[in-house]
Amino acid sequence: MDSVSFGRRSNDGGVSVPRLNVVAIAIVVGFTAFGWVLVMTTDSRIAPVAMVLVGLLLMPGPRIAQQWERAVVLRFGRFVGLRGPGLFWIVPFIDRVSSWIDQRTITTSFAAEQTLTSDTVPVNVDAVLFWMVHDAEKAALEVQDYEQAVSWAAQTGLRDIIGRTTLTDLLRGREKIEAELQHLIDQRSNPWGVTVSSVEMRDVVIPGALQDAMSREAQAAREKQARIILGQAEMEIAHSFQEAAKSYHDNPTALHLRAMNMLYEGLKEKGALMLIPSSAVESMGMGGMLGAAALRQERLTGSSEHRQPAE
Repeated sequence: MDSVSFGRRSNDGGVSVPRLNVVAIAIVVGFTAFGWVLVMTTDSRIAPVAMVLVGLLLMPGPRIAQQWERAVVLRFGRFVGLRGPGLFWIVPFIDRVSSWIDQRTITTSFAAEQTLTSDTVPVNVDAVLFWMVHDAEKAALEVQDYEQAVSWAAQTGLRDIIGRTTLTDLLRGREKIEAELQHLIDQRSNPWGVTVSSVEMRDVVIPGALQDAMSREAQAAREKQARIILGQAEMEIAHSFQEAAKSYHDNPTALHLRAMNMLYEGLKEKGALMLIPSSAVESMGMGGMLGAAALRQERLTGSSEHRQPAE
């Protein structure tokens, strides 16, 4: 007699946490009570024992499947159909519930450790598979343990894809790899009545030495880009100076005004020191302006020195 009346047997033969079958207990209690009624009315000692035996014989008949479950019923070892959800009956000692198929979405974690990419880089990849049973009959009859089969199919599929992918594509093209992996696992598991909803890669771990090399490579690339940007800025500045030189060549007044502005900017702070090429002094006529600015700076310095003792 199958023991699923008081417990739920898993697909691999182990018994999970028992669940009380209220209907079966009610049958035994009912037949027992009916037997005692016969004793009270007919004075028969055999009636209660017979009723209890009948109740025990009928006890394996009623079964209860949850909303998300399907029960696989075999009769003398042959498949006769699926039962559930809810209350259903089987023929005691003739029919047997071989397995209970869970049709909810199931998550399975799997990994590929020390797998070589196409450019011979060892990586460790962790992923999560979301799948469900869409055909309970195939899941029960076409494969011995569909949960373990799906797990192995996912792991071998992940190793296969990693072996055909470079490290760069593995790190940058996760969405494409996940879609390809989902299609590959779904193609392998469809004959078992299983469909794959999605695959998500959680982590890709590469060797520490390679991480350092990639970090140095990225830093060198950034420095190269910075130097290129600086060179482009220098070219733009030189072009601007060239255009300014053309404007000042035809307008000496603007050149002198620019020279005076440069002196003002350099000398407006007390004690400022400016180094000006002699060619600039001659070409821009800055000699007189520099002398006047120096004389003014000297007078300001002298007056401040005379005020200090008085204070």
